[in-house]
Amino acid sequence: MNVGLDLVAHAHSQPDILSNTLQARYYYRYQLRTPFTRSIQFNITFQYPFSRCNISMDNSKRNLSATATMTNGKHSTERYAVVTGANKGIGFETVRQLAASGVTVLLTARNEKRGTEAVASLHELGLSKVLYHQLDVQDPQSIQALAEYIQTQFGKLDILVNNAGASGVIVDEDGLRALNIDPASWLSGKATNIVQEVMRTTYDTAIECLSTNYYGVKNVTRALLPLLQCSTSGGRIVNVSSLRAELWRIPNEQIRKELGNLETLTEEKIDGFVEKFLHDLKNGELEVNGWSKMLPAYSVSKAMLNAYTRVIAKKYPEMCINCVHPGYVDTDINWHTGTMTPEEGAQGSVMLALLPEGGPSGCYFDRTQVADF
Repeated sequence: MNVGLDLVAHAHSQPDILSNTLQARYYYRYQLRTPFTRSIQFNITFQYPFSRCNISMDNSKRNLSATATMTNGKHSTERYAVVTGANKGIGFETVRQLAASGVTVLLTARNEKRGTEAVASLHELGLSKVLYHQLDVQDPQSIQALAEYIQTQFGKLDILVNNAGASGVIVDEDGLRALNIDPASWLSGKATNIVQEVMRTTYDTAIECLSTNYYGVKNVTRALLPLLQCSTSGGRIVNVSSLRAELWRIPNEQIRKELGNLETLTEEKIDGFVEKFLHDLKNGELEVNGWSKMLPAYSVSKAMLNAYTRVIAKKYPEMCINCVHPGYVDTDINWHTGTMTPEEGAQGSVMLALLPEGGPSGCYFDRTQVADF
């Protein structure tokens, strides 16, 4: 990210007060990128003290502007949230609980029909402050459209919950059910060898998984960070993770050490681990090189997501940026083997989304409790 800053004298008046302040303009250039999609660049400009935000895209002649966190010097107290992958499961329940807390929530989903139906069901519950916007976290154009919409409609964003996810495997669901694996074996990892006969990781499923769970989160976050920085309550980012991401589950000691060392951890280093994993997968060398055998692509994507969470939390100390394992929840992504309800699974995400000023950042939570990475 390239940042330019210029300061100019600016005077404004308030009742009985005449004061001089500095007006700052911040210029951000973002490039949405993954190894699997083409790049799109766009610039976002923020102007204070009136928080006027302008977006311009290099592939468009349009210039958009909107009032963000202040109008005529008055702070907006309305809170706005985005939840990705939210038409069902934990994402849907996260939207419901946030809306019930008074937050205006953008429920996003790839499929417009499913997304609008989900919003309609929440409206029937009296939660009128839920809106739908299409979002495919793997599509730069879709991400760009969401950023434009938020900027023009709200001018800021207070909460981002990165919930969209993919499992990274092809599963024989009938065969999986026939195994009748108990929850304790799932959670402890004892089921690892048992499930190999009904689960298969391919290079394509791994790409899909990493493009969603890791690169998708990064690209959505990059695009929305400037709007989160307009928040008057302090931006909140919640990355929905998994116990599969916990470092002790990675057999390779060197990988564990490097991912656990925040002093030397960088986005570039994390990306390098992703590329190494894909190389080893392609060459049939996952086990010999110490990668997780249970849900390998999913486990790696979430471990890298946790590492990324720590890096950006360090980079943006004014925000609260955390990752959370929601619990063993009964959802599509685990083929409904979970034992918890989506309502229970959303509690950690909602708690972190609504953290008060000065709350924890750069942490991993097991539901609502801080846990070790």
